[in-house]
Amino acid sequence: MLNKSNNNAPMTLLQVTNISKKFGDFYANDNLNLSIETGKVHALLGENGAGKSTLVKMMYGALQPTSGSIFWQGQETLIASPAHARELGIGMVFQHFSLFEALTVAENISLALPVQLRQGDLSQRIADLSLDYGLPLNPAALVADLSVGERQRIEIVRCLLQQPKLLIMDEPTAVLTPQEAQALFSTLRRLVEEGCAVLYISHRLEEVKQICHDATILRHGKLVAEVDPKVETAATLAQLMVGSSVHQVSRNTNGEIGEVLLSLSHLYQSSSAPFGVDLVDVNLQVKSGEILAIAGVAGNGQGELFSVISGEERNPQQHFISLLGQVSDGLNINQRRLLGAAFVPEERMGHGAVEHLSLTDNILLSRHACNDTESPLDRGWFGIDRRQLAQLNKAISINYDVRKSREDDVAGSLSGGNLQKFVVGRELNRKPKVLVINQPTWGVDAGAAALIRQAVIDLSRQGSAILIISQDLDEIFELADTIAVISRGQLSPSYAASELSREKIGLMMAGSHEQTAQAAGA
Repeated sequence: MLNKSNNNAPMTLLQVTNISKKFGDFYANDNLNLSIETGKVHALLGENGAGKSTLVKMMYGALQPTSGSIFWQGQETLIASPAHARELGIGMVFQHFSLFEALTVAENISLALPVQLRQGDLSQRIADLSLDYGLPLNPAALVADLSVGERQRIEIVRCLLQQPKLLIMDEPTAVLTPQEAQALFSTLRRLVEEGCAVLYISHRLEEVKQICHDATILRHGKLVAEVDPKVETAATLAQLMVGSSVHQVSRNTNGEIGEVLLSLSHLYQSSSAPFGVDLVDVNLQVKSGEILAIAGVAGNGQGELFSVISGEERNPQQHFISLLGQVSDGLNINQRRLLGAAFVPEERMGHGAVEHLSLTDNILLSRHACNDTESPLDRGWFGIDRRQLAQLNKAISINYDVRKSREDDVAGSLSGGNLQKFVVGRELNRKPKVLVINQPTWGVDAGAAALIRQAVIDLSRQGSAILIISQDLDEIFELADTIAVISRGQLSPSYAASELSREKIGLMMAGSHEQTAQAAGA
C-alpha cells in the first residue's frame, strides 16, 4: 500500500512555469504553465503533436526545457534524468512499453527498480501489490506470452512498487477493454485517496469526464484552456483540442457487397507461444465492399488470428485460408501483399514500424515487394526509387495529418498517435483489395480517429474487403457492417451490426458462442 497523505487538502505537488521546448526552430512547447495537485487526477489533452509528450518528458527528466522552470513540492528543481524523477517520487507509464519479451514479469520489473527495492521476495511483493490494486499478475509469466493489457499492468505495478507521489499515465486505456479500464479507474481512485497525484493523458474524452478532476488543453504547443471536464461535453472538449468541430464519420452506402475476397474455413492453428491461445474451428468471410469487425477481450486469440491471416504464422500443409480466390496458407506476408492484401498490426512501434529508421525507409519495408503502383519502388539494377519514396511520405503525411519536426524524421521521434496515422496511412495509400487492421485508432485523438475511420469506410465503399480487430465497441459500431466476437480462440458467427447490442456482444465476449458451438457439435 502506498503511503497515505496525512492532509486531505489538495497541495501543489508539481508546477511548471513559462516552460518552452524548441527543436531547431520548432516550438514543441511554447511558454506553458501548469500546476498538479495531490489527491487529484489531472487530464492533459490535445491533438496528436500538440506537445503533450514533450511536456511530460520534461517533467520526467527525459528532456530538458529550453527555458522556464519546474517546481517540485515548492522548490525549483532541475529534473536531470528519469532516474532522478523516480527518486523524487515521479513515476511514468509510457504509451509504448519498455519490456523485454524473453524475460518474466518479475525480471522485467526488477531491472527498473533501485537495488534496495529488489531485496527480499520481489515476486511475492509483485503478486500481492498487483492483486491488492486490482491489476493481477503472475510474476513467473513470460512477457512474450502476455496480452497487451497484461503488459500494461507490468508497467503500472513497476511504478507502484516505488510508491510514487505523482503518476504520469500516457494513454493508459488505449490497449484495455472496457472492463479493464474500469478496473484501472478503481485503482486510480484509490491512489488519489491515498494522496497520490495522477497526470492523465488520453484521447478518450468520456473517460476523462468520468475520472478526471481538472483538464489542461494544449494546441500546437500552446495552452488554450483549463477546464473542469465534468461540466464539459466530449464534443466541447474535442472542439477545444482541435480548434474546430470534429468531422462526423459518414457511413455512405454507395458501395455494393460483392464477392468473397478473404475467407477462413474450419481453421485450426496451435499457438507458437507456450501460453498463447489456440485458434479453434475459425470460419469467416469478408466480401468486397464489406467491413467485418471482430470484437473481444484482449488475449483471446486476436494476435494469433492476425498472424495467421497476415502470413507471419504459416502452415503450408493446410488449405483453410483464401485471399482473393487463392489458397494462401503457405504464402508469406510479402506474397500475400503481392496478391493485393495489406496488414496493420496492433503494436505500431517495432511491429508496424522500425523505431530508428526514417519514415521513407519504413514505407519501403512494406512496399518494396508490392506491384500495386504504376512505378515500382524497386527498380532492379537502378536501385530504390528514393524520389518516389519521398513523394509517398509527403502524400501520406498530408492526407493523414502526420505531424513531425522534419520531413523525413525517424519513426521513433513521432508521437504515438502520429505514428499510428502514418502506419495506417501507409497501408491505406496502397488502396489494397483486402485490408486487415488490428486496433485502427489505438491512441489517436478524436479528429485523427475520425479521419482514419472515414478513410477505412471510403476504401470499403470502393470495393475493398476490410477486416478490423478492435477492443473499442464505439469504433466497432461506427465502422462495421458485420460483427463477430472472438473468445478463447473461437470465433462466433457473423451478425449484421444492426442485429447486435452491447449487451449481446458482452455475453459473446464472455464465451456464450463457445457453448453454442460445443452444443452444435455434440
